[in-house]
Amino acid sequence: MNFADIAPLFHPGDPGARPATSDARKRFERIYHGLRDRICLLEYPPGARLSEEELAEEFNVSRTPLRRVLTRLEAEGLVQSRHGVGTIVTDVGLDELEQVFQLRMELAVLIGRLSPLERGKEDFARIRALLEHCDALSEEQVPDIKAFARLNMAFFHEISAMIGNLPLREITERLYFQTFRIWLQSVPRLNLADEASIFRREMADILAAMEIGDLAAVGHIRRSHISMSFMRIARYSRAGD
Repeated sequence: MNFADIAPLFHPGDPGARPATSDARKRFERIYHGLRDRICLLEYPPGARLSEEELAEEFNVSRTPLRRVLTRLEAEGLVQSRHGVGTIVTDVGLDELEQVFQLRMELAVLIGRLSPLERGKEDFARIRALLEHCDALSEEQVPDIKAFARLNMAFFHEISAMIGNLPLREITERLYFQTFRIWLQSVPRLNLADEASIFRREMADILAAMEIGDLAAVGHIRRSHISMSFMRIARYSRAGD
């Protein structure tokens, strides 16, 4: 299995991965996931204006379903509708999202407590493939930041897929995507090699916990790494101010 089979970008934990009730629902999820991933990967940077006309043409839909997607993205804090201007990608700041990181830490522990879903051999194989890809990226002379970001997102979806409590899954996903851009914007100030090493350790530890069925440990490991990630980002961000 190679990363091309799993990265662009699969969403096993997203609502779109559940049986869709209609073609309209499938279309909505496809557009939503596509735009959300572009925003989180900074392909649409903060301040960028999203053209409804161009997006409707790209996705081959009318503006009505597209506007429903943009409304959801606005509710999640990723875009903002401005009268007379259009839909603008929001900016993100560490200080304003500090409380979101704190909430993510507390919710992480619940992943292994509230109806967690057991993982199986296929799930373990996907995570091992992510580990192998992380190793390959780390060996590159000039690491690909965007590739690491996609790897992070792919691993998050593996975590999300084990959350059996649907309200917990939904809010966990929403908060993750609210804060993900913080890490990506902070990369120039962080040591990417160190970040890759820490991220690999998290994946390996969580895989080991899953394999022995200790799903409660998964939540505690996840909480620890969210906390450490926030502390590193805050330290480097404030040092650069």
